Amino acid sequence: MNAQKKIIAVDDNLNNLFALKNILKPLYEVYPVSSAAKMLDLLDHVKADLILLDVEMPELNGYEAISILKSSPDYREIPVIFVTALSDEQNEMEGLELGAVDYIYKPFVAPLLLRRIETQLAMAENKLELQRLNSVIQKKLVLKSEEVSALHNAILNIVAGMVESRDGATGGHIQRIEQYLECLIDGMTHSNTYTDEVNSWDLDFLLPSSQLHDLGKIAISDVILNKPGKLTTEEFEIMKTHTTIGVDAICRMEKDTNNSSFLQYAKVFAGAHHEKWDGSGYPNGLSGLNIPLVGRIMAMADVFDALVSARSYKEPFPVKQAAEIMHEGRGKHFDPKLLDVFDNVYDRFVDIAKQSPASTRMEPGSSLPLAS
Repeated sequence: MNAQKKIIAVDDNLNNLFALKNILKPLYEVYPVSSAAKMLDLLDHVKADLILLDVEMPELNGYEAISILKSSPDYREIPVIFVTALSDEQNEMEGLELGAVDYIYKPFVAPLLLRRIETQLAMAENKLELQRLNSVIQKKLVLKSEEVSALHNAILNIVAGMVESRDGATGGHIQRIEQYLECLIDGMTHSNTYTDEVNSWDLDFLLPSSQLHDLGKIAISDVILNKPGKLTTEEFEIMKTHTTIGVDAICRMEKDTNNSSFLQYAKVFAGAHHEKWDGSGYPNGLSGLNIPLVGRIMAMADVFDALVSARSYKEPFPVKQAAEIMHEGRGKHFDPKLLDVFDNVYDRFVDIAKQSPASTRMEPGSSLPLAS
């Protein structure tokens, strides 16, 4: 192994340089140079494993040379041993602070010199091996994280699909909701709407967590969920509890997992997506900016998809009419600023709505209250 190692020896004293070469050449591939400038030129062509560097040299001394080496991403990892006649502690400390791994004093003793070099090469080799192992471990952790994430998403999709199938929603509702949210967030970013809060969101957690916004509907009777007509007052009160049931279920999940960011977003989606800007929503009757922004954007996405999709209680609306109904909710159901964002991304909403399998649309003039 040592025979493959390349060592650059730098000394302006040719006698010292000759002595170093003779000691090292039986074990290493040696490149003797008489100045630091020549060393830097040589490094463009030779990948050195270690540098023996004299301190007192004209033009560019050893301390200046090591400063150049350590400032270069190509050379900073090469171990440097100072070989010098300067034997006081201050000089040694200065060299070590600049990045030297060792100090060898002239006149040097061959066996000691070789042992010091062997030690530093072994340490450098171990460092490279640790870096390699760390890289391997990191790659395995990424793969494991991806596997866990895939399993997590699969379970999430199954749970969300169960909710969707019981709700009488058309296929793909949950996927479309996630896409609507992404559009709104893009629009908010480009229009500088609530920028500080949007920039604080982790979209890798926020967007998938939206799939749990109606989780509480699992506990609502099919008779109420899929009733073809208008709900009675008593039935509607039961329906409203799906928000708090969803929040309670997610709170129970939080006790058994470390994935708090994901569940924090999911909890807000579940609890706030039926709040209304004017305070007439539920479950807490929040109004205006007191409604979490996550809940306000979910309200828009959820209502729009409910309008353009077929449900047990209605046929789908044309997208243009759905947009008109959305605007009737300005300052009542919806945050006015978010409706402006909705206008900017309306064409993208239309493209997403086309993914719905619904094949019919209600005639213009039909009326439907905003989704409950």
